Parts: sequence; C-alpha cells; structure tokens
Amino acid sequence: MTPVLYGARYSVYVRTALLALQEKGVAFDLVEVDIFAAEGPPPGYLERHPFGRIPAFEHDGFALYETAAITRYVDEAFPGPALQPADARGRARLTQIIGILDSYAYRPLVWDIYVERVSKPREGGASDEARIAAALPRAELCLEVLQGFLGDRPWLLGDALSLADLHAAPILDYFRMAPEGRDLLARHGKLAAWWDRIAARPSAAVLGRS
Repeated sequence: MTPVLYGARYSVYVRTALLALQEKGVAFDLVEVDIFAAEGPPPGYLERHPFGRIPAFEHDGFALYETAAITRYVDEAFPGPALQPADARGRARLTQIIGILDSYAYRPLVWDIYVERVSKPREGGASDEARIAAALPRAELCLEVLQGFLGDRPWLLGDALSLADLHAAPILDYFRMAPEGRDLLARHGKLAAWWDRIAARPSAAVLGRS
C-alpha cells in the first residue's frame, strides 16, 4: 500500500517528512490538510492527530504522527540509502540534533524571525521589531551550535546525509528568507556551504517558496 502523508506543503515539519520520503525514493500520496484554515482541521483529522498538528502518516494500516517518528519509520521501513547512523553514538547525536532543532531553533528562526519579517508583511501586517531583535541572539547561538556539529564534514553527522540534515533544512530555508537570516547564515561559512549542498539535491525541490 502506498504510504500517505497528511499535511500542508508550507509546514516545516511536513517538508521534513517530504524530504525523507524523497531521499528514500518512496512513492507516496500527499493529502493536503490546512490546520490554519478558518474552519479548523478537516472533519476526522483529529482521529489521525489528536493534537491537531501536521503531519500525520499512514502506511498499510499503521498510523503515526510526530515528525521524528515518521522520518525514522520511513528510513527503516523502506529500502534506499540509510538516513540514520548504525552506531549508538551516532543515533544519540541524531536524536540530540533533532531535539535542539525542535526545542531551541524552530520558534526563533521560523516564528520570531521569518514570520515576523517575511510572512506577516506579505499579508499586510507589521513586523514586531522587538520580537525579531529578541530572537536574533538565540538564532545566532543555534547557528553556532549547528556549525559546531558540522566541523569540517559535509553533513551534520559526518560524510553521509542523515535525518539530522533533513530536519534542519526546512527551518534554515525559511530563516534565510529574512534579511537577518541571510546575514547570519553568511557569517557562518561552513553552515552556509552545508545549505548550498542541501539546496543542490533533487529532494530540495519540496522546499519551494511560501
């Protein structure tokens, strides 16, 4: 049975799942679910995700939500290049990086900087300059930490692309659309080079522009 991903292409976390599916070469169906629609999630969606978030996922009667769970399942359930390290330390580092992205990077880079500087003005709203200014030190710390994981290697976990890169890419993609994000990324040369490698991959077409 073809796996089904439920969500909207604008979502950072849906894009992470899309990247994993593309990198594994998995054929799938995407069912558009806009949780920000005026009427709320579509009828029945809360049965797939009781917290009303995206994405949700189903494969052969197995239902799943939470992006990290989905991407790990996609990596382990389907053939294709491995997106997780085989060793315990590598998997621990993978879990650490995903946790950092979720807990410390997503909100300041996406909501406090991208949304305030790019998304809100595009929709006719005004940027909250204080919110942007307050987020910049945390954003810079996040970039420093990610660059530290890179070191002199091409990918966050070493010589091979992994789920760590795929979880980071949609966050950094939105962040760099803001002038402040572009400037900060440019000052972190190794991370900027990492972004160029991500952007050159065929799977990066799922990032698009919002």
